[in-house]
Amino acid sequence: MNSVNLHRIVIVGGGAGGLELATRLGNRYGPKKNRPAQASITLIDKSRTHIWKPKLHEIAAGSMDIGHHEVDYIAQAHWHGFAYRIGEMIGLNRDERQVLIGSYQDELGEQVTPARAVPYDTLIISIGSLSNDFGTPGVEQYAMRLESQNDARHFHRKMLNACIRAQAQATPLSADQLHVAIIGAGATGVELAAELYRTTREVISYGLDRVDPNKDLKVSVIEAAPRILPALPTRLSAAAEKLLFELGVEVITNAKVESIQHNKLCFVGGKTLSAELIVWAAGVKAPDFLKDIAGLETNRINQLVVNATLQTTRDSRIFAIGDCAACPWPEANGGKGGFVPPRAQAAHQQASHLFKQIDLILKNKALKPYRYRDFGSLVSLGEFSTVGSMMGGLIGGSLMIEGFFAKLMYLSLYKMHELALHGWVKVSLDTLARMITRRTEPIVKLH
Repeated sequence: MNSVNLHRIVIVGGGAGGLELATRLGNRYGPKKNRPAQASITLIDKSRTHIWKPKLHEIAAGSMDIGHHEVDYIAQAHWHGFAYRIGEMIGLNRDERQVLIGSYQDELGEQVTPARAVPYDTLIISIGSLSNDFGTPGVEQYAMRLESQNDARHFHRKMLNACIRAQAQATPLSADQLHVAIIGAGATGVELAAELYRTTREVISYGLDRVDPNKDLKVSVIEAAPRILPALPTRLSAAAEKLLFELGVEVITNAKVESIQHNKLCFVGGKTLSAELIVWAAGVKAPDFLKDIAGLETNRINQLVVNATLQTTRDSRIFAIGDCAACPWPEANGGKGGFVPPRAQAAHQQASHLFKQIDLILKNKALKPYRYRDFGSLVSLGEFSTVGSMMGGLIGGSLMIEGFFAKLMYLSLYKMHELALHGWVKVSLDTLARMITRRTEPIVKLH
């Protein structure tokens, strides 16, 4: 097939679903040594490297070195037969079938690539989600988020600097010093709190002897709902809260944050809480620029509304997968219906489904509907435990799990993602290499 006439598949967003899909499509339809390309596959992302988003809390806490786990988009594209283009999607021209990409600047503000338009025949939008501050005053100015690699790195540097500052100062610590307040007790907030308990103490153990980890270090988790992990069964929520309590993490429920000021949270009702590091980990929404983009249907949290085939409701050439898609789930709520939850497993399933549908698209055949399979939820509490529920077709019902077995299941989710990107050989060798180097390095990242 002449390259000019190749079907152009453009994927915007190199998260879990987008990169898995680009890799698999490139392997099948990209150029090989003895075979010309059968389709043109292009991945667009504003970052240079990929990291699995559920790992961001480990990077922030310092328990995972991002350099050992990030995937370079340029190299991945070269090895797997697709093209990578750096840049952020800023608009869409459906009439001309073009994705509009803004100019890309480096950290010094120098332009690297100009604004441009990328043509497509089939477009797949997979740009993930952000936290939702619900318009709470002060969040943008005074709170950090965990939405990207840069966010995680920024928090980690701030945490290390706070510990070093406390070690160096001659005066007593103020009320807010070395206090981390995490707003939102969903998976991200709870996982970060548990991980911080260990890593902050490890940092202190490396010679910061003027800081008392039991008296000076404090982590608080704040939740507006009556309990933490409200998406999980009550028993598992209680088990997680009990462990956090045993670790010394303060859990505050039924507390709605009214505003955030410098080093201070203000709650509805007048109470306040001092904290040097404030993390906003509550709510979920798709990026604001997606709202009604190019006339496509979106919901109140900016997700693109799709039908059962993952096609957007107003343009059959445009698909959406992952957290940015409002995908129907007829079996939810006991058969009353609902939408697929924003989880990594959903993005993985949708990428796998869409990979199988591309052949039908190229042959102009009818597409098959996607059906979400709920395998439950797992929340890692660091090295201490993991809690979660296994559900759906995996066991024919539901099962609440804790401890070592749950931890193995949690680790297997990441291994499935790595296998989709690299295959068995590379994943096995990389895992072995990490096990070896882990014994010769600090168990917490110190820079």
